[in-house]
Amino acid sequence: MKLRERSVATMAAICLALCLGAGRGAAQDSAPVRLTLADAIHKALAANLNGLAAQDRIDEAEGSRLRGYAGAMLPRVNAQAYANVQNRDLRAMGISLPGMPEVVGPFSNYYVGFSAQQNLIDRASLHTLRAGERVVEEGKLDYRDARDQIVRLTAALYLNAESAAARVESAQSRVSDSDALLKLAQDKHDAGTATGVDVLRAQVQWANDKQALLAAKNQYRQALLGLQRAMGMTPGAPLELAESLAYRVLNDMQVDALVQSALAARADYRSLASQRQSLVEQQLANRARSYPKLSINGSFGGIGRSVGGLEGTGLLQGQIDFTVFDRDREGEARQLASRLHALDARMADLRRGIEEDVREALLNLSSAAEEVDVAAQGKQLAHRELELAQDRFAQGTANNVEAITAQDELARADENYILAVTGHMDAKYALARALGDAETKIAEFAASR
Repeated sequence: MKLRERSVATMAAICLALCLGAGRGAAQDSAPVRLTLADAIHKALAANLNGLAAQDRIDEAEGSRLRGYAGAMLPRVNAQAYANVQNRDLRAMGISLPGMPEVVGPFSNYYVGFSAQQNLIDRASLHTLRAGERVVEEGKLDYRDARDQIVRLTAALYLNAESAAARVESAQSRVSDSDALLKLAQDKHDAGTATGVDVLRAQVQWANDKQALLAAKNQYRQALLGLQRAMGMTPGAPLELAESLAYRVLNDMQVDALVQSALAARADYRSLASQRQSLVEQQLANRARSYPKLSINGSFGGIGRSVGGLEGTGLLQGQIDFTVFDRDREGEARQLASRLHALDARMADLRRGIEEDVREALLNLSSAAEEVDVAAQGKQLAHRELELAQDRFAQGTANNVEAITAQDELARADENYILAVTGHMDAKYALARALGDAETKIAEFAASR
C-alpha cells in the first residue's frame, strides 16, 4: 500500500510539474511583442506587396537592359557541325551531257566551324541601350517611392494606435476619478450629508465612464489589427506599443529651401525625370535609324569529304548597312514626341503638387502646434476645475453635479489634447513624405517629438 501511495504521489507530482511548465511556456509564448515605430516600418517594408512588386519590376527592367547590351555591344558567336550524304539529279539541275549519268552520288562531306558577328558602329542600338539604362533607374526610383508610401502608411497606422492607447489611458483615468467620486458620495450618504440622488448620479457617471473605457480598449485593439496587417503579422497576436503619444516642437523651416530639397529628393519626381531622359534617348535612337551601321563578320572551319580530310576555310568581311526607305521612323517619332509632351505636363503638375504638399504640411504643423498649446492649457484648467468641484462636494458646500460636469469637461479637454498632438505628429509625417526619403525623415521627426 505504501509503495502504491508513493507511486501515486510521484505521478501527481510529475503531472503538476508538467502542468506548471506548460503554463509557464504558454505564458512565455503569449508575452506581447513590444513594437517601436522603427520596428513597425522595418516589418512593413519586408511584407508589403507593393514594395515586393516594385522590386520585381526592377529585376525585369535590368533583364531588358542586359538583353539590349548584349545585342548592341557584344559579339554573337555560333558553332556549327554537320555531315551530309546526298545524291544529285543533274538533269533536274539543267546539266545533260552525252555519256554523263543522270544521277551522281551518293557522296558525303563534313563541316565543323565557328561564325561571329560584331557591330562596330550602330548609333540606334547605342541610344536604345542608354534608354534601357534610364528605365532601370526609373524602376529603382519607383521602388524607393513605393517604400516611402509604405513608410508613410505604417507611421500613420502606428500613430493611430498611439492615439487609441492615449484614449484608453484617459478613459482609465476618468474611471478612477468616477470611482473616487462614487466612494465619496456613498460615504457622505452614509454620514447623512448627501442624498441618494448624489449616489445615483455618481453611479451613472461611473457606468458611462466604464463604457467609454471599454469602447476605447476596443478601438485600441482594432488599431493594432490594422497595424499588424500592414506589417504582415498574424492578426490578434499579442502586441503592445513601445512608444506613446507625445509632443515636441519642431524647429522652424524655410519653405523655399524645403521645396528645392524635396524636388531633389522625391523619388516619384526623379522617376519622371529619368523617364524623360529615356524618351530623349529613344528619340535619338529614332533619328539614328537613318545612319549607316558598320559591322564585321567572320567564320572559320574545316570542310572535306571525310572527317580526316577536313581542309580549313574562312571568311572575314566588313559590312555597311544603309536604310533607304523607312516610313515607320516618322510614325515612331510622332509617338515619342507626344509621350514627351505629356510627360512634361506631368512633371510640371507634380512640381506644383510637391510644393503644395510641403506648404500644407508646414501650415498643419504650425496650426497643430498652436492647438496643442491651447489644448494643454484647457486640460490644466479642466483638472483644476475638477479638483475644486470635488473639494466643494467633499466639504458639503455643493452637490456632485459640479464634479460630474467637471469630469465631462476634463474628458473633452483630454480628447482635444490627444487630437491636437496626433494632428501635430501626422503633420510631421506628412512633411517627411513630402520631402522624400520618408524613412530617414520620419525617424528624425519621431525622435524630436
